Amino acid sequence: MLDSLLQTLESTSVATAIREGSVLFPWIECVHVLALTLVIGSIAVVDLRLIGVTSRDRGVAYVTAAVLPITWTAFGGAVLTGMLMFSSNATTYGSNLYFRIKMALLVLAGINMGVYHLAVNRGVADWHTADTTPTRARVAGAVSLCLWLGIVAAGRWIGFTINAPT
Repeated sequence: MLDSLLQTLESTSVATAIREGSVLFPWIECVHVLALTLVIGSIAVVDLRLIGVTSRDRGVAYVTAAVLPITWTAFGGAVLTGMLMFSSNATTYGSNLYFRIKMALLVLAGINMGVYHLAVNRGVADWHTADTTPTRARVAGAVSLCLWLGIVAAGRWIGFTINAPT
């Protein structure tokens, strides 16, 4: 059933245009990389603050509020462009080990973020210095950084293991 769904997605006119065109895939990939850079960069700002490496003079709530709109906007762009690239070769991407690893790491990063915002983030207004950042928040930041590093690495390996349309 999944194979049938992937084949249907791959045979859409949009997917065909991306796969068979000479410029669509590279341009979509460029926008995807730019969006991911903004996602990971903005997340890293918060994570590094949680760990206590940077922005110690700013509260976590302030740093988070400043970068969260960038994160969500860029994430939306990354999802859209990722879906477009995926559609162009859905059956191959769907069975690629590194693609599956990337998706699993994205799910884990989402769970980590959810746990942080629902449980760990309590009392964030009191975290004025890196010295007072709770250990659970530092762990959430470190886990997030590691997951996003894994997402980038797995994403790069997808390109080395699948012949992308040219």
